[in-house]
Amino acid sequence: MIGTLKKMQTPFNFLSFIWISKTYLIRDFVEMQPDLVLFTGDFGNENLELVQDVAALNFPKAVILGNHDSWSTQQFSSKKKDRVQLQLECLGQEHVGYKRLDFPLLKLSIVGGRPFSCGGQQIFRKRLLSARYGIQDMEGSAKRIYEAALGTPEDHLVILLAHNGSTGLGSELNDICGKDWVFGGGDHGDPDLAQAISHLKETTNVSIPLLVFGHMHKELAHGNGLRKMIVVGADDIIYLNGAIVPRVKRSTNETSLHASNSDGTYRAFTLVEILSGQVNKISESWVSVVGNETTLEEEHILFKSNGQSSC
Repeated sequence: MIGTLKKMQTPFNFLSFIWISKTYLIRDFVEMQPDLVLFTGDFGNENLELVQDVAALNFPKAVILGNHDSWSTQQFSSKKKDRVQLQLECLGQEHVGYKRLDFPLLKLSIVGGRPFSCGGQQIFRKRLLSARYGIQDMEGSAKRIYEAALGTPEDHLVILLAHNGSTGLGSELNDICGKDWVFGGGDHGDPDLAQAISHLKETTNVSIPLLVFGHMHKELAHGNGLRKMIVVGADDIIYLNGAIVPRVKRSTNETSLHASNSDGTYRAFTLVEILSGQVNKISESWVSVVGNETTLEEEHILFKSNGQSSC
């Protein structure tokens, strides 16, 4: 999930994490007072109960479902509602796959990418996408993303919310969408998302400062190190990967400076501040939670408004 937003001259922030219960969700958001929360999907293997808890949260939010959210369902059931249908139903308008969700008070619009994405050149869960959205191929998917952004209010920023990032961001093992599970790497981004972004840049004046996604885990396969989690593109869009896995750990002496017992947890947030229409700061923060006490343990700055990225 990714985070909070404030209008006018005050910053807004985005968080990125997965929680294991509704209690954790509510407590953490109350503590952080978010203006807007974005969820990048993969709540579990069709974990309807957690998605229902997320839908019930009384905070401004937008959600995109990922490949694990359609893990077993290859096509919609005609006899009864399957777990994918039930997830989409409970999220309602807050699921932004192929559509735009406007937040007028924040002067911000969230535009969603392709739901259920697994990355790469093939469309994952094509039968689901065909049945619900009429999508048959990558070109049709790119067109739907593009069209979702059209009509955005002129004074709004657009933040793109996708489960996976776009192609064109590198093909090394540790690149933001690089294949880390095969020798030699490769670009595992979504080509339809890249095509939609390019078309929007060429034909509209829509302001897109940020694309937020998950899916590509920070820890690389086979112990090959860590992934780059942020890229400032040649198109001036900041591409932010929030897939820190696991996001919730049990507190130990090694992971918490202040937690005094083993009942606490240590949790990751990706926080984005936007000030006066521009991304001001992006950080990865780790917070310890013991009982009702929360402590910021670590903050790693990924980006500051001077244009410098630390990743």
